[in-house]
Parts: sequence; structure tokens; C-alpha cells
Amino acid sequence: MSPPAQPRSDTGGETPGRLLGVFRYSRRALELVWTTNRRLTILLAVGTLIAGLLPAAAAKVGQWIVDGVVAAMEGNGDAETVFWFVALEGALMAGIAGAQRLISLGQSLLRGLLGQRVNVMILDKALTLQLAHFEDSEFYDKLTRARREASTRPLGLVNKTFSLIQNAISLISYAALLLAFSPWAVVILILGGLPQFVAEAKFSGDAFQLFRRRSADNRRQMYLETVLAREDSAKEVKLFQIGPLLLDWYRRIFERIYAEDRALTLRRETWGFILGLLGTLTFYAAYAWIVWSTMQGQLSLGEMTMYLAVFKQGQSAVSASLTAISGMYEDNLYLSNLYEYLEQPVEGPTGSATEGARPGDGVRFENVGFTYPGNEEPALHNIDLHLTPGQSLALVGQNGSGKTTLIKLLGRLYEPTEGRILLDGTDLRDWDPPVLRRRIGVIFQDFMRYQMRVGENIGAGDVERFEDTQGWREAAEQGLADDFIQALPEGYETQLGRWFSGGRELSGGQWQKIAVARAFMRRGADILVLDEPTAAMDAEAEAQVFQHFREMTRDRIAILISHRFSTVRMADQIIVMEEGRVIERGQHEELLALNGTYARLFRLQAAGYQ
Repeated sequence: MSPPAQPRSDTGGETPGRLLGVFRYSRRALELVWTTNRRLTILLAVGTLIAGLLPAAAAKVGQWIVDGVVAAMEGNGDAETVFWFVALEGALMAGIAGAQRLISLGQSLLRGLLGQRVNVMILDKALTLQLAHFEDSEFYDKLTRARREASTRPLGLVNKTFSLIQNAISLISYAALLLAFSPWAVVILILGGLPQFVAEAKFSGDAFQLFRRRSADNRRQMYLETVLAREDSAKEVKLFQIGPLLLDWYRRIFERIYAEDRALTLRRETWGFILGLLGTLTFYAAYAWIVWSTMQGQLSLGEMTMYLAVFKQGQSAVSASLTAISGMYEDNLYLSNLYEYLEQPVEGPTGSATEGARPGDGVRFENVGFTYPGNEEPALHNIDLHLTPGQSLALVGQNGSGKTTLIKLLGRLYEPTEGRILLDGTDLRDWDPPVLRRRIGVIFQDFMRYQMRVGENIGAGDVERFEDTQGWREAAEQGLADDFIQALPEGYETQLGRWFSGGRELSGGQWQKIAVARAFMRRGADILVLDEPTAAMDAEAEAQVFQHFREMTRDRIAILISHRFSTVRMADQIIVMEEGRVIERGQHEELLALNGTYARLFRLQAAGYQ
């Protein structure tokens, strides 16, 4: 059995226009590094300037040393002067070494700072995204690509930019020296590195397109790693013996990725070697030319030594410059992932209301319909509903009937595609989102199990009271969690989960009590919603939780989603949903008398207890 096929697209292909403009991210990367730490950026610039100027000076001093030695041997020179030249060359080499250390220091310190800043930019952007973005596989590919490479690429691009500047300075100084020999030497020096540069640029583009094309494969690998190595999936993987199958999928994805990488690497290295030979042949042709000129008496021995050193170092500088340009091109391509993600259009808050036009009117759904992005079939049809403070509502229906979708719309995680939802007479779209969400407390059936302390897991229900230890205890008592929390080794300070040292794992029912306590933590909420929060609790604990829930919501709107009719029947109003539509509504006795879907489901469940 093979892993599910992933769609392959060439969305990363570069048009000529994009190729011409791909270096536009270099300026942004430089600005990013400059604003991250100006002193370190200046340090890099100074080191680059010094490292670019001194090599040519050292080569020139080397000529003076050789010519001085020859002159001294012939009795026409001063040995003391030669030793001063040696000392000067030593000082220059020390300066070069110091400049390289400055560059290395700046790069090392900036690496951590810049990596952190880019990661924060990525996460900060994530906070502005809508739920639909995270449920969009194409957008999730953008996020994955940005996180995999973008934290290292800006500094890499800046390092290559400074390397290019350094080598450009060196090349100018080398060219000034070579011009005294022949302008053609400068032309040969530059042209010798071009073939290898063309190959590197071409294969850098190929590597980037390959990287973009297989984002889905990389995400699938990461997912399989998570399933195979996470404590919350280990029990099923072992019991169902699915581990070998998933591991085989993981291997097959790797083999496909490796085969693509291997083919690209072989092509890249083969052509790099062949075209690199042209540069080597160019160098030795110039070498022979300089040696022949010396033998003809046109150059002194010191000049020959200098020109050979300058040409060799110049060729290295040309090669390094072209490699830097090629690398900058590649880094620009990867940075396009980062900025493509960071520039993803996100609708800003559309409302600013902090109170409704009719305080106390409660929640109204008026002909609300909703279709998930990318789907054709609506998840909700023509929902009409009115709840006032002090009223409780129970939602009943099969999985997929639209109950949780309705709650997502109420929390403004999605916007209705039809109709409108009002709170206190004002459309949710006109409310200031933070103000709106402070008025709603929701615990979904797939609630988070935070790998944090017990108290912090409860405090997450109200970020403004996150460290309120007394509030933790009060909420835990109402959620029936206080007794087992007190029995933990460190009580409310106990680390939960197995990700960190000393962490304790809880049972499913205990986790649900923590989640319910989290909902009770939000005292300021006008609307409290429990979406299947007690499925792992025993019947007695569930009854006690809902008794607390009713007491807490006497002056609030309470919404309950549950499959247990023993708790549903306590609601002031019950709505039965099917395929996104309300098919029945009323109180418990009214729905039993109607003898419809609710009555049938109630009797089926009641029969199980007889």
C-alpha cells in the first residue's frame, strides 16, 4: 500500500519578469538586519571593507619583498628594508585575520538575533490569521515553507551581500594592479568564472522550484513523525499495529525526495566540475603568459610573483563573487516564501463597537447560512434563533449536523455567508473582536491540552486573570477538578503532559474537568458554551458539572451541545439539527409530544438504561 498521492504543481516556477525582480528582497533583508542590530551591521561592514582592501596591499608588499631580496643578493639592495617589508606584510595579514574575526563575530551574534526576529514575525502574523487560513492546505504550504527556511535565509543573504562587496573591493584593487601588466588580464580574470556562475544560478533555481513543489510531501513527513513519536497517538499506533505501515509511508516519501535531490545534485556537481575546469584552464593560461613575460625580461621576479598571486586571488574573488550572486539569487527565492506569507492579505477588524444598540437583547441569528471555503454544500441553512440572558439552549443532532459550526459563527471565527448574527442588537461584524470574544466563553470538544502547569491550563480561560491562583481554585471547584488537582504532587503547580521533565498525564475525564474549569474561569462572559465537554466523564460527574453550569448562567446565555439527553432535557430550549437545518425546537416535554426525531433519539438512549 502506498501513501496518498500529493498534488504536484509548479506554482514556484519563475517567469522572466520575476527572475529580473527576484533580487528585490536583498534590500528588505538588509533593512531587516540593520533594524535588528545596527552596531553589529556596522561591525560587519567595517570588517568587510578591511578584508576587501588588505589582500591586494599584501600582494603588492610581497612583490617588494621578492624584488628586495633579489636586489640584496645582487648587492644593489638594503636587507633592512626587506625586513621592514616583511613586518609590514605580517601586519597586513594580521589585519586580514582580525577583519575575518570581526565578520565571524558579527555573523554569529546576528544569527541568533535575526533567527528569533524572523520567527517572531512569522508567529505574530499567525495571530492575525483567520481560522479559514489554517484550514486551507495551500496556505498551510506557505506557512510551512516560510518556517522551514526563512529564519536563516535573511542573514545568509546579508552575509553573501557583504561577501560580494568584500570581493568586489578586492577585485577592483587586483584589477588596478593587473592593468599595469595588461588590460586583457583583467578581462580573462572576469570571464574565467562566468561559466560556473551560470550553472550555479540555473541549478539554484531548479532547487528552489523542487523545494516549493514538494511542500506537501514535507508536511506529510512531519505529520507521520508526529503520529509515530507523540504520546497521544502511541497507544492507537501500537494497538492497531499501524506503526510499520506509517513508517513505510515515511520511508517511501523520503525515497522519492532523496531520488529528486540525488538527480539534482549529480547534475549540479557534474556541470560544476566541467565548467570549473574552464576557470582552471583560464588561470593556467594566464600563469603561462606571466611566466613567459618574465622569461622575456618584461617583468621582474617580484612582479611575476605578485601578478601570479594577484591573478590567483583575483580568480578566487571572481569565483566567490559569482557564487555570492548565485547564492543571493537562491536566498531571494526562499525569502519570497517568507514575504509571500507575511504579505498574505488578512481582513482587519471591521468593527469597533464595545456595546450593543439594545443592551440585554441577547443573541439573534437571522436567516443565517454558511458554506465552508472550498465547499459547495452549505454547512448551515436559514438558521433563525433568539436567546436572551438567563436562557439556556441545548443543541442536539448527529455529528456533522452543523452544531459546532454554529458556535464558530457565534465566536466570529467565521463570518456568515448569508444572513446576520446580532449581539445586543448590533451585528457581530460591527463589534470590536477582542471585546466580543471577552463576552463569550467556549470550550470545544477538541479542547487544548496545554503542556503547562495545572493552574495555567485553567487560567487560559481568562487571559486577564491568567495568574489568578484563587480564581484557579474557584473555577476548578465548579468544574469538579479541585479534588484530583489537590492530590497531584504539586497541586496547581504540577506540570501537565509528558513533553517536559516531571510532567504528569491525566485521564480523559480529568482533562475534561480541567477544560470545564477553564470555561468557568471566564467570569466576565455573557455567553457560555460547552461543546461536548463531558463525554469522558461519568454520569454523576456530568450531572454535577451541569448543575454548576446552570447556577453560573442564571443571568447569562448558556449553550450546551451534548448527546446525553439527561443533561439536554434541563435546557429552556432545545434545537434539533440535521444537515445544517433546524428540524425541531422546543422544550423537552414539547419535543417528546411532537414524537419526532428528538423523541426517537431520547427513547433509544433511555432504552439503554433499562
